[in-house]
Amino acid sequence: MYKVDKELIINSSPTQVEIALVENSRLVEIHNEKTNSNFTVGDIFLGNIKKLRPSLNAAFVDLGHRKDAFLHYTDLGPQIKSLKKYTKEVMGKSLNTHLLERFKALPDNPKNGKIDQVFDKNDYVLVQVLKEPISTKGPRLSCEITIPGRYIVLTPFNNNVSISKKIGNASERQRLKVLVESIKPKDFGVVVRTAAEGKMVADLHSEIRELVNKWQEIYEELRNATGPKKLLSEIDKTTSILRDVLSDNFNKVVVNDKEVYNHSRNYLKSIAPDKVKIIQHHTGNRPIFDTYGVTKQIKASFGKTYTMNSGAYLVIEHTEAMHVIDVNSGPKANKRSQEDASLSVNLEAAEEIARQLRLRDIGGIIIIDFIDMKGGENKQSLFNKMKDFMRNDRAQHTILPLSKFGLMAITRQRVREEVKIDTSETCPTCLGTGKSKPSVLVIDDIKRDLTHIISSRPKSRIRLVVHPFIYAFLKKGWITEQMRWYKEFKKWIKLKQNNDFQLLEYKFFDDMDDEIRLD
Repeated sequence: MYKVDKELIINSSPTQVEIALVENSRLVEIHNEKTNSNFTVGDIFLGNIKKLRPSLNAAFVDLGHRKDAFLHYTDLGPQIKSLKKYTKEVMGKSLNTHLLERFKALPDNPKNGKIDQVFDKNDYVLVQVLKEPISTKGPRLSCEITIPGRYIVLTPFNNNVSISKKIGNASERQRLKVLVESIKPKDFGVVVRTAAEGKMVADLHSEIRELVNKWQEIYEELRNATGPKKLLSEIDKTTSILRDVLSDNFNKVVVNDKEVYNHSRNYLKSIAPDKVKIIQHHTGNRPIFDTYGVTKQIKASFGKTYTMNSGAYLVIEHTEAMHVIDVNSGPKANKRSQEDASLSVNLEAAEEIARQLRLRDIGGIIIIDFIDMKGGENKQSLFNKMKDFMRNDRAQHTILPLSKFGLMAITRQRVREEVKIDTSETCPTCLGTGKSKPSVLVIDDIKRDLTHIISSRPKSRIRLVVHPFIYAFLKKGWITEQMRWYKEFKKWIKLKQNNDFQLLEYKFFDDMDDEIRLD
């Protein structure tokens, strides 16, 4: 396995936080978190059973929001009877501690039962968001409560200790199992994560205490609850990604917002003090995604067609039932033998497809039509490489070997909406009208608007944002256009460029960063 250098670029605004994960200078994940989101994967709620649907073997659950959530029987988990009893006893104040050593657990629930044998209408139960709302569907829930940390995941109502399969060393697995069994609280299960490899007892014991404290928070909120409500929020997207993917390969975390920077820095201090030095505060004039090349990669990576370095290209189609990806050799096909050329293109495509699945967060069934190959060894090589390329994908996935028709099927876990970014742009010349004004006049238009703004608000500081081409024109020469304006208006107009602007688009902003509108 080759080393993967990772960077996290965080673009925060008042309404949302955009997070780009970059591996070896290539964008592999893009996350968007709105600050007013009601549901985040991992949030724990007190839910009220609103409707039972025996035909679906599922229930619809009121979480205190407009959209009811979906709970299927298969997501109840074996400890559902104990969880339901715990919820009732805590709400009824007959259980006076959050610890489970005094709580009498009930027998496991059968795997093939019916939802109406477990719940009655209006029952209350602890639930956790398994999938965010997707399209018209509400969030999907689970009753198998998990409280994740960096090294371990705490699972109430069972005594199992399981070790991540990615920890391959047998003696290390045994060491962790014995260690965790000696320090975990009674009737709490533990999943030991890959990041725990090589960690000492003090690190794991400290995190277990933190996670038990979170369980206590749930207990306190539940004890005082009178109806459906959120009991524990998953940490924000930024810190959850830091928690889940932070490793020795991380060499940079860059944030444009001071508050998010301080919050992330404090979080890193608590989980990995030696990593605090990698976090940086971006203070440049250019947007952070432009500075680190994220915007350019987004525009190049999304869309129906993606062209690779060799000239081969992918066509990515979405249907109601699945995603279909077609691999094409393109006009620059290699002059080697057809079999070698096909293998070369397929391997390049497989690496890019693995990136595209993560980047677009494509879930469900994915069918890939690779270029046909005759050799069995080549087909096996492609299958093995595909598994290697997807090794860093945190979503659960299954990859099947090539079928006799040359198709590869992949299923990939879907927990949120697919990332769809429209990279098409309105024609910069005609702005969608089919006709354009003379581009040479844009500087005159800017100056005319500038004259009006300065006459109406002479004391305001003014910032002009333009396309990079116009920015370069305004900055060229010994005496720039900017200097001419200063000489004429006796006011310095600050210039800034934005790659997302159309060629002839420009905007003015005041010192409060509010746009100055002229209409």
